[in-house]
Amino acid sequence: MSLKHLFPTLAATLLLTQVVLAEPVNINTADAAALAKALNGVGPAKAKAIVSYREKNGPFKTVDQLAMVEGMTQKIIDKNRADIRLGDKAGEKAAPAAAPAAPAGKQSKPAS
Repeated sequence: MSLKHLFPTLAATLLLTQVVLAEPVNINTADAAALAKALNGVGPAKAKAIVSYREKNGPFKTVDQLAMVEGMTQKIIDKNRADIRLGDKAGEKAAPAAAPAAPAGKQSKPAS
């Protein structure tokens, strides 16, 4: 294998290793620096927007609520869903937020 082929292979390996080693982040307690470091596709500006939204509107109740933050797309949210946590520091449930449920075929009317 020549050096010409070795460098791209090494670079790809390092990039994939970083993606695999991503650590979960609590979007309700993390500061902007931690959010930018932990979330793929989120830089300092989006991370600051997340913190600002949280400070103005209170803690996020769902992962999909991140779509209300300027610059956050559903694609970015879905790409990071497995690494986003909602629990607080007091030990409240810190499991990953589930993907939204698929819509049901026919909705039933509520009982009167």
